[in-house]
Amino acid sequence: MSTLLERTETADGYRARRTLPLRVELVRQLKRRRTLVMGAVLAALPFVLLVAFAIGGQPGGRNDRITLMDTATASGANFAAVNLFVSAGFLLVIPVALFCGDTVASEASWSSLRYLLAAPVPRARLLWSKLTVALGLSLAAMVLLPVVALAVGTAAYGWGPLEIPTGGALPAATAAQRLLAVIAYIFVSQLVTAGLAFWLSTKTDAPLGAVGGAVGLTIVGNVLDAVTALGHWRDFLPAHWQFAWADAIQPTPEWGGMIQGAAISVTYALVLFALAFRGFRRKDIVS
Repeated sequence: MSTLLERTETADGYRARRTLPLRVELVRQLKRRRTLVMGAVLAALPFVLLVAFAIGGQPGGRNDRITLMDTATASGANFAAVNLFVSAGFLLVIPVALFCGDTVASEASWSSLRYLLAAPVPRARLLWSKLTVALGLSLAAMVLLPVVALAVGTAAYGWGPLEIPTGGALPAATAAQRLLAVIAYIFVSQLVTAGLAFWLSTKTDAPLGAVGGAVGLTIVGNVLDAVTALGHWRDFLPAHWQFAWADAIQPTPEWGGMIQGAAISVTYALVLFALAFRGFRRKDIVS
C-alpha cells in the first residue's frame, strides 16, 4: 500500500499543491443552498430593522441614558454600527459555524470524502482548501451585513457623521475606517467558533452535529461570561471580549480590550485547528 502511494505521489505531472484548487472548492461552496440562504438572511436584516424603526418610530433614550441603539437613525454609519451590535453576539456566529462545521462533515455524509482523498488529494491539502474557503465565506458574510446596512441606512437616514452615545461624533470618513476595524475584530473574535466547528467537522459525519455543537458551546461561553462569580476567570473566555470593539467607535479609541480579545481568540483557534489537522491525519476514512 505504501509503495502504491509513493508511486502515486511521484507520478509524472502530479503536484499535491495543484489538487483541489481553491477556486474549485469556492465554486462548489457558493453553489450550495445553505450559502445562498445565509447570504439572503444577512442581507435582509438591515431591511427588517428599517421596517421596525419605521413602525415603532424613532428610538430614544430611556431613563436619560442614551445607547448605541438610540442613535440608529442618526445616519447611515450609525445604522450600520447598530446592525453589527445586534448581530455580533449570535447571528454572525451562525455563518461561521455553518461554513466551518459543514465543510468536511458534509463530504463524509455524502460518502464523497474517501473519493476526494483517492483522487489523490493529500489530507492536509484537503483541509487547507476547505478551511481557507470556509474562513473566506465567513469573512464575506461579516462584510456583507454592514455594507448592506450602510447602503440602506444612508438611503433612509442620509450620509453623515457617526454620533457617539457618550457624546460627540466621528466624521463619516473616520467612521468608515473605524467600522472596518470593527469588522476585522469581529472576524478575529469568531475564529474560536470557526476552530471549534472545523475540529468537530473532522470528528463526525453529521454536519448538523458539528454546526450545532459549535453554536451550542459558543452559547455556553456567553452564559459563563454572565456569571460574575467567576471573577477574573472570565477574562479567559472569548465571549468576555466580544463587544470590545465598541471602544473603537469612541472619539479616542481604546485598543487594549480588542488586543486582549484577539489574542485569546487566536490562541484558542490555533489549538483547535491543530487538533483538527492532527486528528484527521490519523482518521480512518470510511465514508
